[in-house]
Amino acid sequence: MDFNVKRLAADAGTFLSRAVQFTEEKLGQAEKTELDAHLENLLGRAENTKQWTEKIMKQTEVLLQPNPNVRLEEFVYEKLEKKAPARINNHDLLGHSMIEAGSDFGPGTAYGNALIKCGETQKQIGGAEREFIQSSAINFLTPFRNFLEGDFKTILKERKLLQVKRLDLDAAKTRLKKARMPDARAAKIKPTFLGSQAEQELRMTQSEFDRQAEITRLLLEGVSSTHAHHLRCLNDFVEAQTTYYAQCYQYMVDLQKQLGSFPSSFSNNNQSSMSGGANVSVPTAPMSASLPSVSAGSGSLAAASGGFSELRSSNVSRKARVLYDYDAASSNELSLLADEVITVNSVPGMDSDWLMGERGNQKGKVPITYLELLN
Repeated sequence: MDFNVKRLAADAGTFLSRAVQFTEEKLGQAEKTELDAHLENLLGRAENTKQWTEKIMKQTEVLLQPNPNVRLEEFVYEKLEKKAPARINNHDLLGHSMIEAGSDFGPGTAYGNALIKCGETQKQIGGAEREFIQSSAINFLTPFRNFLEGDFKTILKERKLLQVKRLDLDAAKTRLKKARMPDARAAKIKPTFLGSQAEQELRMTQSEFDRQAEITRLLLEGVSSTHAHHLRCLNDFVEAQTTYYAQCYQYMVDLQKQLGSFPSSFSNNNQSSMSGGANVSVPTAPMSASLPSVSAGSGSLAAASGGFSELRSSNVSRKARVLYDYDAASSNELSLLADEVITVNSVPGMDSDWLMGERGNQKGKVPITYLELLN
């Protein structure tokens, strides 16, 4: 019991000493040991990493699940370590309604058959969306969350401990400074004893502070590895998103081809004149446009057509019409406007998905998927 009381008294004295030192620093009445510039930069970078990771993760969650009530429910299930119930997404619901309506109108009718085909495509898109959400949650959100709940919490813990060691160091410096003052020499306590005790305490606190600063520095330098890991996760997210949109595009192009085989009276009327208004033309996906390959591990684009193959094997130039607007991603690329005509030719060593385009005095790389060769 006597040992516990002494330990409690010692802890209380240490806590009081830190509180006094902290208060005097805030009031400008005590000196404060500053951390070296490198450590301060590492601390700032870690804090920025934490803030941006939180923001990116939050916005990604909103993208994957726009409904805030569902996000809250999933959060509760996650904290309870229980699996959230499977949900039917909006594409599945729409597809189910279309299929039921088509069956009711009759699969043998043009309208009923079209509704069934549209419903099946919507359900395919719903399945692709579930795969995208699952892949993004595992390969993108989980690593970000692990950093915030694991590595960064460890950094916070060690940073707080470094602050405590700094307060102890500065308090020891203050006591040594007071021991060397004339008032201390005039006191009945022997100044030699008082000074040597303060010096010994200072050496001990300085050693503990240096050790904790090194531990904190090593943890903070590990943030660079976190950035590299998050970069790989970002690549995984972009790949999953590319695959998802490519799948959806392919599904819709296939559906458009199926609907195009219906009688003209049931064809797309988006390009007809709207009653009482101006002509509004809704562009449809060109059937000749190449799509990104959605097979596993494939990141290259499919070949555009035989015309491009012939162009790449020769040194001649051809005229090409631009199918879509394109913003150049680098200085060696050429921005494009839909429906304009440019001159293209092949350059030896260039990637098969690109050609060299020319518009007047402007010249740069252009993607073949945005072009249609002219005769």
